[in-house]
Amino acid sequence: MLEVFETIGRAISDQTRIRILKMLQPGELCVCQITAILGLAPATVSKHLSLLKIAGLLSQRKRGRWVYYRLSTQSINDYAPNVLSMIGGILADDKTITEDRHRLERVNLMSLEELCGKGRFVFVGEPFDDPRKTVSA
Repeated sequence: MLEVFETIGRAISDQTRIRILKMLQPGELCVCQITAILGLAPATVSKHLSLLKIAGLLSQRKRGRWVYYRLSTQSINDYAPNVLSMIGGILADDKTITEDRHRLERVNLMSLEELCGKGRFVFVGEPFDDPRKTVSA
């Protein structure tokens, strides 16, 4: 069981992956929406999503050319529900998480075609456009 828990521990040890989990709290998002909010390369975002999925924290579905991710409700990892619950109750007042929430509102107003066309550069030049900003505890 320790190895199963370790998988989740590694998955949540990265601030970008915590940001992804927080932005998926309201519901599922397409990879291009997550990429736009984070301002990272699609390959980097896919790697983060893959690690979260392997840990049992995310589920995915494909619809046409779009791949959607959401927080897992039926996990392969018994620890996932407790970890998701804990993450759901923290960082609400964090500056980066708040900015991600504002970006999410704007991204939800855009078509997926438009987002995919702009990729990670949707919010370049705006505050918090540095994806290496730290998430405070």
